[in-house]
Amino acid sequence: MGDESGTSAGVPTPRTHLLPLRVRIAYSVGHVLNDLCASMWFTYLLVYLTFVRQLRPTLAGALLLVGQVADAVSTPFVGIESDRDDDFWLCRYGRRKTWHLIGTLCVVGSFPFLFSEPLGRHQSSQEAEFVYYAAFIIIFQFGWASTQISHLSLIPDITPIPHERVELNAMRYACTVASNIIVYLVTWAALGVSGADHEAQVGPTDGFVFRNIVLIVVAIGAFFSFIFHLVVRDPSRGGRRESRSRHTDEYIRSLVLDRSHHFVWKDWFREKGFYLVALLYMFTRLYVNLNQVYISIYIQDTLLLRRESIAIIPLVMYVSGLIASLPIKLAAKHIGTKNVHLLGGALGIGGSLWILLVR
Repeated sequence: MGDESGTSAGVPTPRTHLLPLRVRIAYSVGHVLNDLCASMWFTYLLVYLTFVRQLRPTLAGALLLVGQVADAVSTPFVGIESDRDDDFWLCRYGRRKTWHLIGTLCVVGSFPFLFSEPLGRHQSSQEAEFVYYAAFIIIFQFGWASTQISHLSLIPDITPIPHERVELNAMRYACTVASNIIVYLVTWAALGVSGADHEAQVGPTDGFVFRNIVLIVVAIGAFFSFIFHLVVRDPSRGGRRESRSRHTDEYIRSLVLDRSHHFVWKDWFREKGFYLVALLYMFTRLYVNLNQVYISIYIQDTLLLRRESIAIIPLVMYVSGLIASLPIKLAAKHIGTKNVHLLGGALGIGGSLWILLVR
């Protein structure tokens, strides 16, 4: 293949791809299940719990909080454990792919229950439903964290080439974009086809609609996870890392290893920039997540728009953000990344005030 040529004295050049195209594609779709479920989780969980299951808003919000706390606890645990070289028989499949497989099974086995009626179909208190859904949420979030951490940490394991790592991340992000769009399109179609009265809003009779949506979403994600496990090989398979060639080792030493001072984890807490970047990222993610979580509630409960709007408007917002990202990259070259971030924050605050005052 043309993109896999180019070596100098046996050492890979920046044009080299150690991974065949099929492996790169298979890797990029390995996080699709997580992306699909995350889009449904943030955009439609509160809508389903509040308007379909008719849980009290405080209980619905508490379930979302339970999920985020479970994710926060699971992420460092999985990160630490997935770095261990264990001799356990299951780890012979590859330490990264083992955790990815565990996570995939947890997500597939739990997420459909979050958008379905409780088993048994008998009347139960809202507190009992809270416990029921919380159990599946914890399993789902553990599985989600397991898949996310193992999939991302597999990149430096399968290729030592920096530009190929960047390409894998870019392909991974492209699949994330496609996954969000798929969720909104499936929801749009399901809500539009499910009833004759398109002006009606989401209500208790729409339980089967969300059940069908989640089954479609999980089936798509499970298929791509199967492709990932079928094609991508974990270098740590068999409980040990596969040996690399001499030239690859030289390439790692020359391009990957930094001979400057390496920070230990404690050193980061002495860096002022660490806290500044962490706060900026946290507030940015907070703004994005609040928009994604509450826009459907706002459309349904405040604007009283037709049912398909909870899919159409999030889709328009998401696509608009993608289109806006193109000129932003150009602007960053001229005015700098910091000024672009400041401009984005000002526009975000202005848009929020506009919605507040116009309403």
